[in-house]
Amino acid sequence: MEMPLWQIIILAVVHGLTEFLPISSSAHVVILATLLSQLAVDNSVSLDVTQVNIVLHAGTLLSILLFYARRIRRLFGEERRTIGLLIVGTIPAAVIGVTLKKLKYDEFLSDPLLAGAMLIVTGCVLLWGASRKLSEESYEKLSYGSTLLIGISQALAILPGISRSGATICTGLSLGLTRRSAATFSFLLAIPVIAGATVLELADLAAGSQASSSWLNLAIGGCVAFVIGLLALRWFVIWLERGRLWWFAPWCFMAGICVLTWQLWPQGP
Repeated sequence: MEMPLWQIIILAVVHGLTEFLPISSSAHVVILATLLSQLAVDNSVSLDVTQVNIVLHAGTLLSILLFYARRIRRLFGEERRTIGLLIVGTIPAAVIGVTLKKLKYDEFLSDPLLAGAMLIVTGCVLLWGASRKLSEESYEKLSYGSTLLIGISQALAILPGISRSGATICTGLSLGLTRRSAATFSFLLAIPVIAGATVLELADLAAGSQASSSWLNLAIGGCVAFVIGLLALRWFVIWLERGRLWWFAPWCFMAGICVLTWQLWPQGP
C-alpha cells in the first residue's frame, strides 16, 4: 500500500514550514510520520519516511536557489572566495553523511525519541545564539577555521531534532557575523549538502520498486514544499533581523517534552 497523497501533502506543508525555521524539519517530519503510521488502519506503507524526506528537501532546495538567486550569481563574480569557504564548510557534513549512509543509519535517524531529545538541545542552542553580542562581520571575511566550525555544526544537524539553520546561524553569530550575514551563509551552505543528499537518495529511490503513482505523489509533495518553504524562508529572515531568534526556543522545548512524554509513557498490555 502506498503512502496516501494527503499524508504526503501534510508532510510537505510541515517540512516547508520547518525547513528554514530553526525548529528542525527532520524532527517534525519523523514525528508526524510516526503519528500517521500509528493512526493508519493499514501500516503497510511502502514509502520510507527517509525517501519522502529527501524529495521534500529537493523542493525546499529550489526555494533557497530562488530566494538567493542574486547572491548565488555573485559567487561567480566579486564573491568568488566564498566558494572556497562553502567547500570547506561542506566537508564535515559530507564525510559524516556518507559514512552514516554506508552504516545503514536510516532507522536510527527515524527515531522519534531521539528527535524529541534533540529538540530540547536545539532550544538551548537558540537561546545561546540569541544572547550573542551583535557584531558587524560579513561572511565574506570568515577564516577557513571559522568556516569549518560552522560546517561541523551543520554536520551535527544530521540528527533529527538538531536544527541545521539554528545550529549554523547561532555558530555564525558566535563568530561575530551579523544576523543577515549569518543567515545568508547558513542557507548558501545548505545548498551543496541538500543537493548532494538528494542526488544520492533519489538514485536509491529510482532503483526501488515503487509504483509510478508514488512518483506523482512525491512530485506533488515536492511542489508544495517548494511554495511553503519559499514563504517560510522570507518570513524567517525578516524575523531574524528583528532579533526574534529566541522566539522559536519555547516551541522546541514544548515539542521536545511532549514527544519524550509520548515515547516514554508506559504502554498498555
